[in-house]
Amino acid sequence: MLTAPTSLGIIFFPAYDWAISPTHPEREERLLYTQDQFREEGLFDIEGISEHRPLRAENVDILRSHFCFPTVEAVCTESHRISAGGAIRAAQLVLEKQSQRAFALVRPPGHHAMKVVHGNRGFCNINIEAVMVEWIRSHYGIRRIAIVDTDCHHGDGTQDVFWHDPDVLFISLHQDGRTLYPGSGFLNENGGPKAAGRTINIPLPPQTGDQGYLQVIEEAVLPILEHFKPELIINSAGQDNHYSDPITNMHFSAQGYARLNELLKPDIAVLEGGYSIKSALPYVNLGICLAMAGCDYSAVREPDYVPGQLKETADTLAYIDELCGQVRDAYFHPTMPLAKKEGLFYVRERRIFYDTDNILEKQREELKDCDKCQGYRLIQTESSKILPCLGVELFPDCCPECESEAHAAFANKNDNFLIAQLMDHKNKEYGYRQKG
Repeated sequence: MLTAPTSLGIIFFPAYDWAISPTHPEREERLLYTQDQFREEGLFDIEGISEHRPLRAENVDILRSHFCFPTVEAVCTESHRISAGGAIRAAQLVLEKQSQRAFALVRPPGHHAMKVVHGNRGFCNINIEAVMVEWIRSHYGIRRIAIVDTDCHHGDGTQDVFWHDPDVLFISLHQDGRTLYPGSGFLNENGGPKAAGRTINIPLPPQTGDQGYLQVIEEAVLPILEHFKPELIINSAGQDNHYSDPITNMHFSAQGYARLNELLKPDIAVLEGGYSIKSALPYVNLGICLAMAGCDYSAVREPDYVPGQLKETADTLAYIDELCGQVRDAYFHPTMPLAKKEGLFYVRERRIFYDTDNILEKQREELKDCDKCQGYRLIQTESSKILPCLGVELFPDCCPECESEAHAAFANKNDNFLIAQLMDHKNKEYGYRQKG
């Protein structure tokens, strides 16, 4: 019997009771082909590779990461809870030392879900990686975490959740937002006023393949991770940059994915996008699992793969070479982000479109600039779905003055907000207040 050099726990949840539509790639077949491939190849016959059932995320798990309006129940289904619970189970396996690494192969996905949630954006209702990160922090006291998002689409939701968090390094490798949804993820998006350089975006040109992706990992991502020294590395493992994916324009292969994970050495991986459900996903996921377990993946090939057919052009490689230098500068020499200031508060006003649910949100964020602590955050939000609501977030190091101000804002009975939600990371208090 083969033995994996590194033990790996795998969590499967295909979400049989949730789908965008019967023919949409986001449906139950999304992972069934991968399950069949794993069994056909005898993956679970390798000693040290084991399969586990997901947990179920409760309201408090979701409320640590999101302002959900009007309620958690209104914005996510049971499948979303179990998908997030699968990510939590992956973290539990690693942190309880049941496995050295873990991969949550779960649906629905999450990385387009932002701090505030009114509905579905980019097939995402709740951000399952963010839910997992805050669960880790709450249960194990770990603070310094790196998330490397390798989905072809920019992880705009994860970026938003941790925009003001200096203890989370978010790195996103994605197809240039000028050519693909959601149209964001540029080099100048590098974190909020108190977390400059903690968001690193790497917008890659269309047709980037194995050589380009791996160069970015080796020359930009790994040096940044070495300097940041995270306690955990999480791979937001999207697979829609595969050469056969129907909605993107990249040239990555199963061998490339496997090598990426061999280099990155993530403690935990969580599945994200990927819509070539027959031609790519079974082989890519097999390669990732073998690489995470330290096993030989050299024989993993897509049936139509032709070595050398998808090489990048000289211009593409030259562009990527220059980009690596710009990315390192964005981290090692971050520029103070342009931020509007009103009195003691940094202010950000945005309009956010939920493309799947056709919801338009209007949002105003205020971040207290305190010289004693990280401050606190107020988010005023309304949408075509709900009247004005308020989110109040207290950071773990909140000083007594900021703590008092934030709780006063939440407790105000005479305001114009239909619903207020409290996210108090210092005292671990999470909940709602209705108007009146």
